[in-house]
Amino acid sequence: MTENIIDRARDYVLQLLLSKLPNGMRFHNVMHTQDVVKAAIEIATESCFSSTQSEIVTLAAWFHDCGYTTAYTNHEDSSKTIAADFLNRNNYPQEKTAQVLACIEATRFPQNPESPEEEVLADADLYHFTKTDYSKYERRLRMEFKTYLGKTYTNEEWDETNYALLKQHSYYTAYGKTVLQKFKEVNMEMLKIKLTK
Repeated sequence: MTENIIDRARDYVLQLLLSKLPNGMRFHNVMHTQDVVKAAIEIATESCFSSTQSEIVTLAAWFHDCGYTTAYTNHEDSSKTIAADFLNRNNYPQEKTAQVLACIEATRFPQNPESPEEEVLADADLYHFTKTDYSKYERRLRMEFKTYLGKTYTNEEWDETNYALLKQHSYYTAYGKTVLQKFKEVNMEMLKIKLTK
């Protein structure tokens, strides 16, 4: 049953994103969703989650950004509606569905996760802060902000915004605090060097 619902969710979400996501989604795209799923599984494993806990965060990871197919701002509301509809149609237990939706809500910025599962998804959603090619991700986000929010930044403004974001952000899980934080700090240092040039 577990694998089955995750496989069905994956197929459903991939189809939805590939057919309905607007063209200008350079950051919040299929690749981001797949990255978050991978990160959620990694963090859940490192957190010694039970199979039920892992199932909940994996499902939430698949659905967390599918609301971008209908709205850019407050997309989490649409993501939760789409997830609830899919899980109800697949006779997923209501108690677990509520946990999946709470995990999706926990990715809303500023993040405020309340359960271990919500903490895992919150950390997984911002896992890209740790990547060696972080600059690629923030460039894509900058283009997306320009397209959908009409926000434009000078290079310096964007670097300052990014540095401030990474500096004030905290991971929630023990794995996030001990492992991911170190990698994020490398990217902070690189931004700091750019800003002092």
